Amino acid sequence: MIKEDSIYARQSVDKADSISIESQIEFCKYETRGGPYRVYKDKGYSGKNTDRPEFQQMLTAIRNGEIKRVICYKLDRCSRSILDFANLMEEFQKYDVEFVSCTEKFDTSSPMGRAMLNICIVFAQLERETIQQRVFDAYHSRNKKGFFMGGKIPMGFKTEPFYLEGKKTARYTIKEDEASILQFMYSVYQDPMASLGDVVKALNDAGIKHPKKEDGRWTRTHIGRMLHNPAYVKADLAVYEFFKENGVIIHNPPEDFIGTNGCYLYSEKGKTHPNYRLEGHHLVLAPHRGFVPSDIWLRCRKKQKHSGETVRQNKIKNTWLAGKLKCAKCGYALVIQKTVKPSGAVFRYVICSEANQAEKRCDGVHGLKADAVEAMIFEQMKIKLQEFSSLSAPQEISIDPEITQLKTRIARLDQDIEIATQKAMEASGALIKYLSDKVTSLDDERTQCIIKLNELQSAQATKKCDVAQISNYISKWTELTLEDKMIVADALIDKIRLSEHEISIKWNI
Repeated sequence: MIKEDSIYARQSVDKADSISIESQIEFCKYETRGGPYRVYKDKGYSGKNTDRPEFQQMLTAIRNGEIKRVICYKLDRCSRSILDFANLMEEFQKYDVEFVSCTEKFDTSSPMGRAMLNICIVFAQLERETIQQRVFDAYHSRNKKGFFMGGKIPMGFKTEPFYLEGKKTARYTIKEDEASILQFMYSVYQDPMASLGDVVKALNDAGIKHPKKEDGRWTRTHIGRMLHNPAYVKADLAVYEFFKENGVIIHNPPEDFIGTNGCYLYSEKGKTHPNYRLEGHHLVLAPHRGFVPSDIWLRCRKKQKHSGETVRQNKIKNTWLAGKLKCAKCGYALVIQKTVKPSGAVFRYVICSEANQAEKRCDGVHGLKADAVEAMIFEQMKIKLQEFSSLSAPQEISIDPEITQLKTRIARLDQDIEIATQKAMEASGALIKYLSDKVTSLDDERTQCIIKLNELQSAQATKKCDVAQISNYISKWTELTLEDKMIVADALIDKIRLSEHEISIKWNI
């Protein structure tokens, strides 16, 4: 069999400053010196790996003993990965194939030629990774400033041209007809007993069709995604606190959250698809106006968050307290384990999820009876509701500006304390003492603000808490399904810290 030369050309994108595939081939033809050759070309493929159709065909021909030389315009046309190129060189040597670069004269038969080839491919990969990092940094920089980064426009909005920091971009503007549908959906779902299926039923009963689908059908999954999108919320300090508590990186100071603008929520990779697990996401105030009040949006979002956590925990259906029980000692989740006695009797026990872990063993909760825990929590719920038993309907109250001011100041103090603490870890000498004193002073001010805030919120609590409907559910507790009990618990309880000797409940009311 007579071996031939192979010419390989690749172009990832067709740009004015990039050499075309045709030009690459013309350059390579000179190296054949009029001998027979084959042409392999891949257009629209990156050099980050070798998963390219015609490149793979060329490798097959090499393995079949049909190729004597691989000729390309430049070595990065073959690959920009050090590992891939090293493997290619081994493959070429195995089948006695030479490699020729038209613009970088390499003799792969000599040690110096192979060394120079490896050095060049190192810089080719460095160039590619540097470009990727620059693109990534620029993208995140624009994200953090609130620029519109494209993508599917959420229901309830359309886009309009907008200038931000003197640069042309776009922003959402409200579509009133679609926004009214979303407001209806939020009003239904905020009911503690309502499910996403109930929202679908309410929309269908009202004759409301999906405006973006030909068949007009609604699905629970799609509604769930819309209801937890922060683009709709009138972001105030309560929204700031919610995301801060859930480990979200917020790129605006707390005083910017004044209850007018919506938000963008990004993952680390730049995707604007918020999910139940918020930790590590990035939040920025968007230039558009929100249209869902923060209290309604938070009520719906917290319901979904608890529902999502419950689903992730292997779809726990052993207790209506699923997702809320935390070990008072280690902070990890408490789970329910069943034990079946020889007589057939079933017993449920509350156990710390870390109790049986070899590396992180916890000596906290090991075997409290689940029935007793549920009964105790249920009694605490009834006692809590008695505080508001005189109320039968919610009362509209004005927002206390002093409460808002205190919350803003506390959030700012938290930021200042975090910054000063970080600086103290890197400082030395007298600077450490100065920063330590500053942290102490800030923490003292924060404590006083919290005391004052608690006093004001306690005075206002009975004015804004409507529990008549929930009280009705409590009175029919034995008739409720497990799922319904979980929904009621979500409305009343945020978190329960439990040990064999103490219990602490963080209420939502």
